[in-house]
Amino acid sequence: MDIDNTAQEVLENARNHGFENDWDDYKKLCLIHSEISEAMEEIRHGHEPTELYFTKDKDGKDKPEGFGIELADTVIRIMHHCAHYNISLAEMIKIKMAYNEGRPYMHNLKA
Repeated sequence: MDIDNTAQEVLENARNHGFENDWDDYKKLCLIHSEISEAMEEIRHGHEPTELYFTKDKDGKDKPEGFGIELADTVIRIMHHCAHYNISLAEMIKIKMAYNEGRPYMHNLKA
């Protein structure tokens, strides 16, 4: 999978489903945060991190659920944001990883 190509697919899907209307950075960032909170709720409700299960959506279709699904939703929302602004997520990750490689063990925090 190529992260930036996938981000473009995410953007196209968002546009096709009306999620590009009235772009509001604060709202979009809050939606990223809400997906992380939903992942936390999966654990709080006793689901294992590796558990994948399905519920029925309002149309009767199987909706995937679980900690991993919520993390995937988070990444999808981040990709949408990056593609909207034409930010290369792959390049940003490479830059940040290169910086992190040079940081001290645990960033000088105690274990």
